Amino acid sequence: MKTEFRFDAPLQDAKPSLLHQAHLKRIPASRLAPFAGTLMPLWFSSIQEEHQAVRTTAGLFDCTHMGVLSITGEQAEAFIDTVTTNRTSRLEDGQVQYTYVLNAYGEILDDVIVYRRTQTDFLMVVNAANTPKIKAWFKGVLADEFIIDPDNPKRQLAYRPEITDLGASCANGLVDIALQGPASMDLVAALFDGDAESLRTLKPFRFLEGSLQGIDCVISRTGYTGAAMGFELLVNPAQACDLWAQLLDRGDPMGIIPCGLGARDSLRIQAGLPLYGHELAGRHDITPFEAGYGWTVKLDKDFFIGQSTMQQNKKNARQRVVRISLPGGKGVRPVREHDPVLGDGGICQGWILSSGAAEGQQIALACVDETLAEPNTSVGVYYVARSQGQIKKGRLEKANKQDKLEPDIEGKIIDRFEKF
Repeated sequence: MKTEFRFDAPLQDAKPSLLHQAHLKRIPASRLAPFAGTLMPLWFSSIQEEHQAVRTTAGLFDCTHMGVLSITGEQAEAFIDTVTTNRTSRLEDGQVQYTYVLNAYGEILDDVIVYRRTQTDFLMVVNAANTPKIKAWFKGVLADEFIIDPDNPKRQLAYRPEITDLGASCANGLVDIALQGPASMDLVAALFDGDAESLRTLKPFRFLEGSLQGIDCVISRTGYTGAAMGFELLVNPAQACDLWAQLLDRGDPMGIIPCGLGARDSLRIQAGLPLYGHELAGRHDITPFEAGYGWTVKLDKDFFIGQSTMQQNKKNARQRVVRISLPGGKGVRPVREHDPVLGDGGICQGWILSSGAAEGQQIALACVDETLAEPNTSVGVYYVARSQGQIKKGRLEKANKQDKLEPDIEGKIIDRFEKF
């Protein structure tokens, strides 16, 4: 008897990153914090300096906590096409694709990156916090344990590829180190052992497999910062520390520095990129169409898991994720997640999802009513109470849609995405 998919993440202590000892040579342990089950650096120099480095030179990010799956076999392509929203069958060898994994009812389980090595050999990079969930989902789907089509509960998946976890503990595993910013190409080219022309002509969302100073890598023109130039380097766990050290050593004269979670967040917010649980899914149940990624959902495919719900989501979308520019700098109180976004007359039309400082201003991502989503629309933000003292003084802990509030800070809607 098939069941609905349910997953409860196991509670466990955060483990050190593969690059833990390298980080401790630069920063105290107090500057490491648990993130998706791994102790990760918050910042090395400062969030502002690291943010600026990515926009002007380049920054190096520890992403070794990310999950990597290998999906292989004659049915690999058809399997991925069925369990994700985008059209895997259009990929060429060496091409990368952004897509979503949904459950049978259209709930987003994760946003993932798919790499096509050959027609029978794919990689899937999964968000660290969601890796156990995606592994459990795929395992159950392959074993016909879970409903994949509510309209036909007995429907079975026709494809049975081989799925292998390439996590950090695997001898043949792959982990991610991200190099982002305009100087990235020069640094990678300086270390590249192959034909420099094949590297320098590599287009965004393409990858090649080669070596950097003898270290085998999947070298991918992708990233999570909005940088027009950047790489994600998938490397064997045993060589991750060596690659990290070589990149920083050779990159130091170029002004390339290590970066932590703080800059990764401010950079992706400035660029308008979503974070699972904030601008995707989360408390507002944000769909790809509302997040600005409807193009990744190919509703004209014969079938993919969650398709019927996605069809309804497209028709019923009434909220949108937007970017908001707000005053920033010294003395300006930052907006925070859950702060209400106000339209005309101070009426609550949505809420802040994420926010960060960028180049003297604040950039926030918010979920708002679609009527408020056009660029150049003026908005206000109300600071919800963040202490008992503020509550006693009359500041609200939360607000509901259509509540009338007095704005504490004013800004405007700006274009949904930005490239750098």
